[in-house]
Amino acid sequence: MSDNQLAVEVVRGEMQPWSDYSGKRGAVQGPALRALLADVLPDGARTLIVGPHGADLIEAVVAKASEATLLVRSVSDAGELAETFGDRLQVVAGALDGLAEAGRPAYDVVVAADGLDRVIGYDSPDLTWPQRLDALAAVTSSDAVVVLGLENEFSLTTVLDRRPADQRHGDDEWRPLHDDPARPVSTDQLVAELDRVGLTGATAYAAFSVAETPHALVSTDAAAAARPGQLPARLAVEALEAASAVVPLLAPIAEAADAAARAGLLASTPTGWIAVRGAAPKHAVYAQTTGHPAVLTADPDGDKWSVALTAVSSEESPAPAGADQAAASSAASQAAVAGLLSFDASVVPSTVPGGVTAETLLFRLAAAEDVPGFRDLAGRLGDWARSQTGSRVLPRWDDVVVDGDSFAFGPSAWVTVAEETEQDRLAAAWARFHERLIGAHRRHPWPPWMVGDDLVSAWLAMSGIDAPAQTPATSPDTPSVSVAQVARGKELATALATALGVPADASQTPDLRTALADAERAAQEVHELKGQIFGLERTLGFRDKALKTRETRLREMRTQVQKANAERTKLKNSRAYSAVTLIRRAAQIRNPRKFAGKVKRRVKRQLREKLG
Repeated sequence: MSDNQLAVEVVRGEMQPWSDYSGKRGAVQGPALRALLADVLPDGARTLIVGPHGADLIEAVVAKASEATLLVRSVSDAGELAETFGDRLQVVAGALDGLAEAGRPAYDVVVAADGLDRVIGYDSPDLTWPQRLDALAAVTSSDAVVVLGLENEFSLTTVLDRRPADQRHGDDEWRPLHDDPARPVSTDQLVAELDRVGLTGATAYAAFSVAETPHALVSTDAAAAARPGQLPARLAVEALEAASAVVPLLAPIAEAADAAARAGLLASTPTGWIAVRGAAPKHAVYAQTTGHPAVLTADPDGDKWSVALTAVSSEESPAPAGADQAAASSAASQAAVAGLLSFDASVVPSTVPGGVTAETLLFRLAAAEDVPGFRDLAGRLGDWARSQTGSRVLPRWDDVVVDGDSFAFGPSAWVTVAEETEQDRLAAAWARFHERLIGAHRRHPWPPWMVGDDLVSAWLAMSGIDAPAQTPATSPDTPSVSVAQVARGKELATALATALGVPADASQTPDLRTALADAERAAQEVHELKGQIFGLERTLGFRDKALKTRETRLREMRTQVQKANAERTKLKNSRAYSAVTLIRRAAQIRNPRKFAGKVKRRVKRQLREKLG
């Protein structure tokens, strides 16, 4: 037995062999949750961490606590954590009910951001969620600061998960609570349960997570008041779209999130909740920026949002347990290698308008088939983009916010490395909008043959960029002039999609509805191509028949010519033909006497030659 294993304290309920860090579910982690903990945890308190937490969160808790204890049920996990943190952290292996029976003094701070799903072991009774909360309250002081997580069984990712129920959860929870009727399923029930055990005055955050990493923590009040296109809803949708890359879905999750926001139910449909009791969080929103380790905080300020962006070092944002560090930072590294975009936190404005994005309005106009209104809005966007002469922020209509009669940049911090032309910057914005409009199968008024570079070029013309002069095609596969016009913009849009973690080649698994729509569109294209092939085959058949008829006629004529030539040769070789020829020549003699004299002289000359 190693020294680290000897340093681990064991209470009833320990499990081995087992791991909560390398199974189907990893440990809860992430810079957004770390920032929340940094704001709510007091300094110099006895702190208990319950359940599997990432090294970044443990480090944040240990840095503030006077005495830190971590409870995990796996003995092997406990040994590894004891080796990592040494004497700064007391690691206990066992179950929560075993710790409650150990008679330890109550803790001043309890962090259970992973929830109460993975806190009991082999020897534990089959405790319901309220009974587990009772065990947690038994080791918590009455005025303690408590951070408690709860998975939402009615989250959008769960409702739209297309996997069967037996494939959604492994045995990582050991005692699954997914069918526990006493389990809280809303923030009101969660707060009520905390009140029941004496932990009153709790506030809750809606957690929109990717796997076990919360990407956006939005206070339930802000989430309930958010409407589609507003900042909290945008951050939540971005997190849910990132989650769709790891959870196979039935339908696009962004559409469902927008519908929930319109109904004021965004706070009821997150991945989970984080309840904070005993401390007042400083911000209404904590969000991890996509594609870069930075934390965005936001607070309502009248009709605007006060925002701040804080960069996070790689030490503070480690890769998930068991994951490759290169894979964890692949999005940012790919964009940097491309040499097109870079992340600049200094360009993020201190205030962001509280209105909707330009993309939201464009989607509405396209769905209503209001082309004049769309053209007018595109022209205003083009004028505004050209007025941003000193900015290298790459415009994206899903982050450009309506500000009265004008527009303003949102919290996006991606800028171009080189000085790009107005045409290329606008082309990048419209190319991204094209992918989000057409790729999501949204309603729009443009015909199918216009979709693609020609449509992006048309939007550029609406924005005030002159359309290129049309040139006659020199071959059937000559590309349209719009291809060259939008090429650089598409390159920038692809780099941005890569930086944000969305594969540019759409390699991630699409949701089922999108896959069915793509299949239906492909079937329609196949049907149309079959019709074209049938028409071409019919035309070729007609031409083949015409060629066969012509060939038959040529053969007949060739036979007739050969027969005529044979008869002509036979006629020329006959005596009658010779006689006729002689008579014809004789008939051509005009002076018989002169002719007779010439014949006589020739006969005499021939006789002299013969007689010598």
